[in-house]
Amino acid sequence: MTMQDRIRRLLDGDHLSSSPAWRSAGLTLIEAEPGRSLVEMAVTEAMANFQGICHGGYIALLADSAMGSALATVLPEGEKHMSFDLKLSFMRPVPIGRSLRATGSVVHHGRRTAVGECRLEVGGDLVGTASASFIVYLPENTA
Repeated sequence: MTMQDRIRRLLDGDHLSSSPAWRSAGLTLIEAEPGRSLVEMAVTEAMANFQGICHGGYIALLADSAMGSALATVLPEGEKHMSFDLKLSFMRPVPIGRSLRATGSVVHHGRRTAVGECRLEVGGDLVGTASASFIVYLPENTA
C-alpha cells in the first residue's frame, strides 16, 4: 500500500491502515490536503509524566506524525520518507483529558530531503511548535 493510499484510507476512518505507533497513541488523521495535515490525539492518563501532564515524547510522536503525513500528500507515488531530526519547543503544559491537535505543513521538499513544521494546539491555544528534516527514499527500480 502506498503512503497516498494510506492517507486516503485514514481519512475514510480505516484505523487499521495506521501504524502500530499511531494506534497505540490513538492518533487520528482529521484533515489532509497537499502539503498540510491535521492529526489529533486524545491525551490520556497513560500519557502522563510525574508532573501529571502529557509526557513530551507523546507530543513529539504527534508532531512528527503530522509533519510526515503532510509530506506524504506531496511526494510522488511510491516514494517513502522518514524523519532524521526533530526540534520541539514547548510553550504550555498539555493537560490530561484534553485533545491535542497538530497541524503539520511542508516547508520544503526536494528530491532527497524535505523540511516540515508543526503547530500544536489545545482548544485553539498554541502549546508548542516543531520542525523536522526528512529523508526521501526514491522508489526501488524493479525493471
